[in-house]
Amino acid sequence: MDNRIRELRNERGLTQQQLAELVNVSSRTIISLEKGQYNPSVLLAYKMAFIFECAIEQVFVFGEEDTP
Repeated sequence: MDNRIRELRNERGLTQQQLAELVNVSSRTIISLEKGQYNPSVLLAYKMAFIFECAIEQVFVFGEEDTP
């Protein structure tokens, strides 16, 4: 799954650690998310969209390979 986490995080001047603290996960989770190595829970995706003040679909890009 592709995402815009790094781009949105940088636009807001947040470090990976700061974002991790805002959404209550480890900085390692943020790193894995940014690299596309980890798919977030619905709750985590919602929290990130809330922090970035946008829709979940604007943070995470779902492609054909992400659908059943």
